[in-house]
Amino acid sequence: MHTERAFEDAIEAAMVAAGWQRGQRDGYNRELGLDTDQLFSFIGATQDDVWGRLRAHYGNDTDEQMRQFGRFLAKEIDKRGAVDVLRHGVRDRGHLIRLAYFRPAHTLADDALVDYRRNRLSVTRQLAYSTRDRGRELDLALFVNGVPVATAELKNPLTGQNVEHAKEQYRRDRDPREPLFAKRALVHFAVDPDLVFLTTRLAGEKTRFLPFNTGSAGPGKDGGAGNPGAEPGRYRTSYLWEEVWQPEAWLDIVRRFVHLEEGTPQRGGRRPGPHARELIFPRYHQWHAVRSLIAHAAEHGSGHNYLVQHSAGSGKSNTIAWLAHRLSNLHGPDNEQVFDKVVVITDRAVLDRQLQDTIYQFEHRAGVVTKISDKAEGSKSEQVSSALAGETTKILVVTLQTFPFVLEKVDGLRGKRFAIIVDEAHSSQSGESAAALKRVLTKLGSKDIDEDDDPLTAAAFARGRHQSLSYFAFTATPKPKTIELFGVRTGDTVRPFHIYSMRQAIDEGFILDVLRNYVTYQTYWRLTGGDDDREVDERKASAALARFAVLSPASLQQRAELIVEHFIKHTRGRLGGRAKAMVVTRSREHAVKLYRKIKDYVDMRGYENCGALVAFSGEVKVDNLDADTVTEASMNGFGEAALPKAFAYTRADDENAAANPKPEYRILVVAEKYQTGFDQPLLTTMYVDKSLKGVAAVQTLSRLNRTHPRKGQDDLFVLDLANAAEDIQAAFRPYFEATITTPTDPNLIYDAQRAVMDQQLLVESEMEAFATEYERAQRFAGDRTKWDRAHAELYRLTHPARDRFAQLLEDDGERAEEFRSSLRDFVRKYGFLAQVIGFTERSLERLYVYGKMLLPQLARRQDPGIDLGQVDLTHLRIGRTGEHDLALDPEGEQVLPGFTGDGAGGQNERPVASLAELIAELNERFGSNLGESDIVRGSAEAAMAEPRVKAAAFANDEENFGHVFDEVFEDKLYERIENDTKAVQMFADDPQFNSELKSIARRYAYESLRRDVA
Repeated sequence: MHTERAFEDAIEAAMVAAGWQRGQRDGYNRELGLDTDQLFSFIGATQDDVWGRLRAHYGNDTDEQMRQFGRFLAKEIDKRGAVDVLRHGVRDRGHLIRLAYFRPAHTLADDALVDYRRNRLSVTRQLAYSTRDRGRELDLALFVNGVPVATAELKNPLTGQNVEHAKEQYRRDRDPREPLFAKRALVHFAVDPDLVFLTTRLAGEKTRFLPFNTGSAGPGKDGGAGNPGAEPGRYRTSYLWEEVWQPEAWLDIVRRFVHLEEGTPQRGGRRPGPHARELIFPRYHQWHAVRSLIAHAAEHGSGHNYLVQHSAGSGKSNTIAWLAHRLSNLHGPDNEQVFDKVVVITDRAVLDRQLQDTIYQFEHRAGVVTKISDKAEGSKSEQVSSALAGETTKILVVTLQTFPFVLEKVDGLRGKRFAIIVDEAHSSQSGESAAALKRVLTKLGSKDIDEDDDPLTAAAFARGRHQSLSYFAFTATPKPKTIELFGVRTGDTVRPFHIYSMRQAIDEGFILDVLRNYVTYQTYWRLTGGDDDREVDERKASAALARFAVLSPASLQQRAELIVEHFIKHTRGRLGGRAKAMVVTRSREHAVKLYRKIKDYVDMRGYENCGALVAFSGEVKVDNLDADTVTEASMNGFGEAALPKAFAYTRADDENAAANPKPEYRILVVAEKYQTGFDQPLLTTMYVDKSLKGVAAVQTLSRLNRTHPRKGQDDLFVLDLANAAEDIQAAFRPYFEATITTPTDPNLIYDAQRAVMDQQLLVESEMEAFATEYERAQRFAGDRTKWDRAHAELYRLTHPARDRFAQLLEDDGERAEEFRSSLRDFVRKYGFLAQVIGFTERSLERLYVYGKMLLPQLARRQDPGIDLGQVDLTHLRIGRTGEHDLALDPEGEQVLPGFTGDGAGGQNERPVASLAELIAELNERFGSNLGESDIVRGSAEAAMAEPRVKAAAFANDEENFGHVFDEVFEDKLYERIENDTKAVQMFADDPQFNSELKSIARRYAYESLRRDVA
C-alpha cells in the first residue's frame, strides 16, 4: 500500500539494520528536550564509575538524581549548544560526563573502539515533541545518546504530497520556539522518495531550505539538480539513510563537519551565543567530496593528486576547512599517520580566518592553524621553518610565492609527508614557484638523487611528482594543464576527481545564471588618413587604431551616457535601491577616462545615488602628461584597501544614515582588478568594454552570480560593448558541466629540444660551462654577495649565444625568430611537462635553466613602424546588435584539447597590411590594448635605494648594471606584488614578460640614478 507510513517503515527498517536503536516515544522529556531513557542507558554503559561518584551529590533517590542531572545538562546545551556539548561533554561538580564518543584517529590501543561502539544512536517515529500542544508529532527524530540532533518530515507523492508539503509543514506548523527546534536539533530534513531539502534554523514563513541532493547524474557527476533514477526496490533518496544517516558517517558529521559561523560581534566585542549564530551543515557534494578524498588518501597514502572541480557558490571555503582538518590527523589502515603537515596555498585572507575559527571548534586548541604573513613576528622564512618543524601547527596557510625565499632556512623535513591544498588551482602551478614549494617540502639534496651529486639532476627530479606530496587542487574553471597536473587518468582521458558543476549550482539556486539577460552593442567608427599605403604590422596597428578610436572623447562620452542612463532606468532601483554595477575596461587609461566621463555626466544631469569609484593598480599618466598622473587612491579619496568596504556600503541598510551621512557608491569602474575573487552580492549589472576570452570571460562575468535575499535571476543584466554573444557562450560551455582533457604525449619535449638544437646556435661546451657554474651557484644561495657574483657569471656565460643571435637577427631575421620561438616553446613545455612526467634527464634540465636565462636577452626583430599622426576620427556610433538569452543547454562533459604546444610559444610571421586597409577594416570592428608597466616603478625605486645598486650605476654600463640591479629588483617586486597572484606568476613563468619588466625597470633606474648625480 502506497502510504506515508510505508515510506517511514522502509526508512526505519534500513536504519535499524545499520545499527540505530528504536527510540520510545515516552522516553522523550519535552521540557528538557532530551530522551532521558537513551541518555542514562549510554552513561551507564560507558561512565558508570564517574556517574556513581556524581550521584552522591544528588541524594539517594535515583529518579531525583536523573532529574537533577537532566536539568543541568539541558542548561548546558541552552548555554553552549548541542554541538559543543556532544563534542566536549559537561563538567558537573568536578566530574566530566561525556555525551558522545567519537571514532579515534587511530586504533592502536586494544580498547580504542569499545566506548565508541557503545554510543546509542536512536530514531523515534511520531515523536510528541511540543510543550505547548501535546498532540503535535514529528515523523522522525534522530538522537545521539539522548540528545536530539535532527528531525525529518516525510512525504509520499503517491498520497498527493511531496517534499514541498514537508517544507510548508515546518514553516507553518512547527513553532520555532519549541525547545526541540530552538536549542536542540541541529538540522531538519524535508524528504520524499525523490528529493531531500534541509534547514538548520526554523523561522516560520522565512525558513530557508537548501537542497541536499546528489545531482541528477549521480554523486560527483556532471548533472543538474535532483537525484538520478533509483534501482529496483530503492528510492532516489535512499542515499540519505543508507549513506548520510549510516551511524559512523552520522557521528563523523557531528564531530567533524557541523560548526557555527563566527557571527558579528555584539556590543563590548562579545560574540553572539551559539543559538544566535548560523549553524553550518554540509551540503551533499561537500560531504561527499571530503569523504571521497579522505577515503582514497587513507587507503593509498601520500603521493597522489586530486582535482576538485567545484563551481562558484559551492561553499569551497568550508569544503577546504573540513578537508584540511581531516587530513591533519588522517591515519591509514595500518594506524600510521598519512601526512605530517597540511599546507594550504591561498591568497584569500577570509579563508585563513575561516580555517582558524572552524578548526578551533573541532579541536578547542589555538595554534593548530598558522598563517604566514608580513604582519606576523619574524621573517617569512623563519615563520615557515617554525611552523613546519613545530608540533602545535598542523595546518600552514601560505601564498605560493613565499617558497622561493625560504629554501635555505627550512630544515628537518626530509622524509616527512605533506598534503597540499591549492585554493584556485591553475596551470601556473607548473611554474618556478611551484617547483620551489616541492624543493622545500621534499628537502632533497643532490646526493639523495644522484650519486655524482649533480644539482641539475636534483632540480629536474624536484619538478616531478613525489611520494611524500599529495595535492588537493580546487577550481571552478580548470584549464587543460590544470586537469592534467591534478586530475585522474582513466583510459584516454584525464578528468577531475570530484565535480560539483556550474549547472547544478544554478539549478539548485546557489548561484545565478549570468548569461540569461545579455545585450550586445557594437561600436562603429570611421577613421580618415586612408591614403597612406605604408605597410605596417596588422596586429599592432589594429590595437593602436582601436585604442585611438575607443579612447577618443566622443567615444568615451557616448559610452558614459549609455552606461549611466541604463543604470538609472534599469539598475538603480533594484534590490530596494541597493543594486550596484561594475564597468570592465580594457586598460588603466581607459578606466580613468571613462570614470571621469561617467562622473561628469552624472553631475551634469543631476542624478542622485549614482556615486562612482575607480579601481586600477599603480600610476597612470593620462595622455602621457606628467601633470595628469593619477592613482586609484588619489581619484577615490581613500586607499586601495578601503575600496571593497566603501563600495559595499548602502545607505538603505544604515540606521544612522540621516545623522551621519556617508557617500554611497553604486558604480565601480575597473581595469584588471576585482574581476576574480571579488564577492559582492549587491552587484547586479555589468558593463563590459573589454574583449573577454576563455576562463577570463567566465571569471569576470561570474562577479554577478552571487545570491542575495533580495536578488533574483531577473535582476541580472550584462551590457557588452566589446564581445559577440556566441563567443561568450562558447567561453562558458566547457565549465558548465564536467571538464576533461586528453593526456599529453611526453615525447613532445624531445621534439622541442631538437627544434632548438637543430638551429645550431647553441654550443655544447658553452652550455656545459654554464651548467658547471650553475651547480656552483646553487651552493651560494644563502650568501647574497657570493650569489650576486655567481649570478653575474651565469649571465656572462650566455653572452656568446646572445651575440650569435644578434648577428643572426641582422643576417636572417626569419631564422633568428624561429630559434627564439623554439627556445621559448621548449622552456614553456618543459616547465609544464616536467611536473606531469617527472623527467630526470640532465640535458633537459640544463637546456631549461640555460634557456630561461638566455631568452630575456634575445632581442625581437623590429616591427614595421606605426605612425597615426595623420589619422582622425570622423564618425562614431554605438548601436545595439541584439538581446540574448545565452543560457546553456546540458550537453554532458566537455573535452578540452590537451597540451600539444602547437603554435604556442612560437611566433608566426605577422601579417602585413597597409594602413589604409586597416582603417577600412576597423570601421567595422576594433581590438584592445593592455599594459603591465604599472608594477614597475615602485619596485625599481625600492631597489634604487640599496647602496650596492647605487654604486653599480656609476661603475658600469647599463648592461652590467643589470647584473646587480635585476636580482634586487626581483626581490622588491615580489615584496610589492606577493598578493597579486597573476602578476607574480607571469613574472616567474613567462620569460618575455620577465624580460620586458626588467628592461623597463633597469633603464628607469639606471638613467634616474646617473641623472640625479649629474
